[in-house]
Amino acid sequence: MTVTATPAAPPKGVTAAMGALALGGFGIGTTEFATMGLLPQVAQTFDISIPTAGHAISLYALGVVVGAPLIAGLAARLPRKGLLIGLTLALAAGNGLSAVAPSSGALMAARFLAGLPHGAYFGIAAVVAAALVPPERRGTAVARVMVGLTLANLVGVPLATAAGQQIGWRAAYAAVAVIAAVTAVALALWLPHMPASHDATIRGELCAFRRPQVWFALVTGMIGFGGMFAVYSYISPVTTEVAGLSEAAVPWMLAAFGLGMTLGATLGGRFVDRSVTGSVFGSLVAVTAVLALFGLTAQWPVTAFGTVLLLGFVSQVLASALQVRLMDASPDAPSLASSSNHSALNVANGAGAWLGGLAIAWGWGYTSTAWVGVVLSLAGLAVAGVSVLVAKAPRAER
Repeated sequence: MTVTATPAAPPKGVTAAMGALALGGFGIGTTEFATMGLLPQVAQTFDISIPTAGHAISLYALGVVVGAPLIAGLAARLPRKGLLIGLTLALAAGNGLSAVAPSSGALMAARFLAGLPHGAYFGIAAVVAAALVPPERRGTAVARVMVGLTLANLVGVPLATAAGQQIGWRAAYAAVAVIAAVTAVALALWLPHMPASHDATIRGELCAFRRPQVWFALVTGMIGFGGMFAVYSYISPVTTEVAGLSEAAVPWMLAAFGLGMTLGATLGGRFVDRSVTGSVFGSLVAVTAVLALFGLTAQWPVTAFGTVLLLGFVSQVLASALQVRLMDASPDAPSLASSSNHSALNVANGAGAWLGGLAIAWGWGYTSTAWVGVVLSLAGLAVAGVSVLVAKAPRAER
């Protein structure tokens, strides 16, 4: 499916549309990452262990994995504006249910439902944003949509964590439900009408998965991005148990990660505009180095803050690069390919949280998550390397 559009409004109108798309990303980023900062409170409420509470992260990720390709494929012929509004309303419903969950099982189910619209929203929003700007600005446009996600980590997640510590974790999910509802209104007001292609079909969208480079990009994200999530999923206990800081420092640690992501989104789009492949390789190498540094120095508060900030920066560059790489690898089905990137990243989310939790449960300590992350990042780098070799081979399908 191909979406083509030129800005139907002057630059200010395009800016408002981008802002509405980013607001949705802000809500999604807050609900995705706030759980990681609130695991101790969730565990205490339901009298379960922190690794068990971490299953809420994995179930949300599973919802993204299932929802992104399913929704993008089934909704191939729906107008992009109406689809994005519907996805934000579904996000509001899933988070509302999370806020009132009476048991840990109900919370897990609600987190799965809340994850369903995540990937499709980001994937379709990225395609829409890219269609609003000249082709040479696609990397920057995708990064601008992702700014909402990064600002969530800079502002939304720390505030949600602080509020959760003071008035209860349920308030964080209730706030996201409100943000999602406001986003629906903003999209209705500011996003130009962008119809889907009349000849779009589910079969046509699925053709994206016949291309080897699409799979290489997805697997690179599934494995390589898991390194970041292995660490970030347990950033709250690392802050208190390893760095020796108080619980009040957790929102500041989350804000450091968010600042890094915001800088990565602001500057990373320029890197991606220059070289998509170079950005993928460079960011994976950098993620590996930063994770190793974190594992060696997390016990010192200053270096813990610094490495978490760097981790946010390089991870965001990687996310933007993989997003554009998938759109390039499947130009005739960009929505499904782009949405599938978020499925891949949330496989990384769930796997990283699970593997990091295993390392902790086996008694290896909270910093062992960094070394789990190093292994995953190196494996992702290896997959990216193979993808380049295959692309250069005779008759390779690019």
